[in-house]
Amino acid sequence: MIELIRAEVFYELAALLTLAASIGALGMLLRQPLIVSFIVVGILAGPAVLDIARAHEHIDLLAELGIALLLFLVGLKLDLGLVRTLGTVAVLTGLGQVAFTTIFGFLLCLAFGLEVVTSLYVSVALTFSSTIIIVKLLSDKREIDSLHGRIALGFLIVQDLVVVIAMVTISSLGAGAVGGQESGSMLTTVGAGMGMLVGTGLFIRYAAEPLLIRLGRVPELLMAFAVAWATLLAALGDHFGFGKELGGLLAGVSFASTTLRDAIAARLAPLRDFLLLFFFLSLGGSLDLGLLGGELAPAIALSIFVLIGNPLIVMVIMGLLGYRKRTGFLAGLTVAQISEFSLIFVAMGVSLGQVEESALALVTLVGLVTIAASTYMITWSHTLYRRLEPVLGLFEKRTPKAELGTDTELRDSSSQAADYLVIGLGRYGFAAARALRERGRTVLAVDFDPLAVMEARQSGIRALFGDATDPEFLTHLPLAQTRWVLLAIPQQISIPGRDDPSAVVISALRAAGGPRIAVTALGSSAAERARQLGADLVLEPFRDAALEAADLLERSTVAEPTLELTDPTGQSRLES
Repeated sequence: MIELIRAEVFYELAALLTLAASIGALGMLLRQPLIVSFIVVGILAGPAVLDIARAHEHIDLLAELGIALLLFLVGLKLDLGLVRTLGTVAVLTGLGQVAFTTIFGFLLCLAFGLEVVTSLYVSVALTFSSTIIIVKLLSDKREIDSLHGRIALGFLIVQDLVVVIAMVTISSLGAGAVGGQESGSMLTTVGAGMGMLVGTGLFIRYAAEPLLIRLGRVPELLMAFAVAWATLLAALGDHFGFGKELGGLLAGVSFASTTLRDAIAARLAPLRDFLLLFFFLSLGGSLDLGLLGGELAPAIALSIFVLIGNPLIVMVIMGLLGYRKRTGFLAGLTVAQISEFSLIFVAMGVSLGQVEESALALVTLVGLVTIAASTYMITWSHTLYRRLEPVLGLFEKRTPKAELGTDTELRDSSSQAADYLVIGLGRYGFAAARALRERGRTVLAVDFDPLAVMEARQSGIRALFGDATDPEFLTHLPLAQTRWVLLAIPQQISIPGRDDPSAVVISALRAAGGPRIAVTALGSSAAERARQLGADLVLEPFRDAALEAADLLERSTVAEPTLELTDPTGQSRLES
């Protein structure tokens, strides 16, 4: 009998994973994050549609592991040293967005007839944006290190802190609410919590770094220990009454200040995504499609509020702080969705009996709409900005003081001619700029990474901080006296229809009547794309390096046995 039950569970999990892979592949074709696909899988597998998710105990167990691991990875990012370095713009924008969304979301929920407690839960859930989705999309667009990307990551950290406070509050309420605990039990819970905090602090101070370094010699053992530590503290948190979520979060915080935290996060992220599938399966199994239909009107209203209201408040705050409308717009689009934490937060309220399941259905619908729509908004953010630019002047001061340093540098540089303009200070762009300067050429370099600009200046290269995909920025550059523009930024040719930075820059340079343009391209398809965009010269770093290496090998074979891996002629293709 037991073997039969095991076989049925195995077949069921196989069917669920097959369905998840199929829906995930369809979502990938539609350029949607896995979260959207997983929510859809949960609804399809639930009793209202296919009714194939019946092994509730097994699914719930894996779902709880997924949530504990998710909170563990959130805790990994909460390094106290990192929190102290948050800029003013990140703190003010993050807190301002959270306050705005909570207050007006609460009033909107009340207007739709929701109860006060339910309205509070839903409005707080609307404040969370999905770090997973935003980081993935910004990374795909190579905008993580841009000014708006850095600001967005800053206020995402602020949101993570709000998540922590909300989870701690809910766990505390749950500790006192479940079963009507008496004062003695409450004291036990508080004492156990304080004991875990003290123990975690001692672990961070004396044991975390040396232990992880020793375990890190065997990566598989390090990952096993990280998962064990997360589940152990989650289990202790559940045992003492303040929740698995808080225990998992505390486990992550205990690793946050170690040198191996990034390696642990990178290795555990796929496992987290896999286990979160079961959370959404569990969620779908508990949803009633009748409830979804009844929440359609408030879901549409709240979705519009999140898609439009959240970016607007970010733009207002950043405009008041002295940032350009373009920076505020691109940063604001990143908060135009809710996250997986929103669902987990409301699900905790349901499990505590503080809100009805209809609230979870409402937030699920809002999540589906906002995540799906904001993905396209972030993907085509530059195109949206160009179309909306005429009406965005309201969100910019006459003198944007926060970016005034860039304006001053631009005015100074516009009067200083340069033979070569290098856009992009990655490894290739930096090396090209330095080589041209060593040949006695005047070079002006541009990058949106302040650290890259600083490194270039320390090497004696005149460099500007700025976003070359901003046409307004390009018009201030000394293009009339420049012989060549070397565009050394990554292309997005593998993602049809997505904003291509190279296309934007080439179009703006052509419109400004700029100089000849050389573009770096990785591979033949990218090279052909660069030619179609109008590049005068296409540089293929890997191909060019391979040809140069072959020439060096041939010359060294004829001349002498010792290989000299430098170019003896010192001639640049851009100078020819």
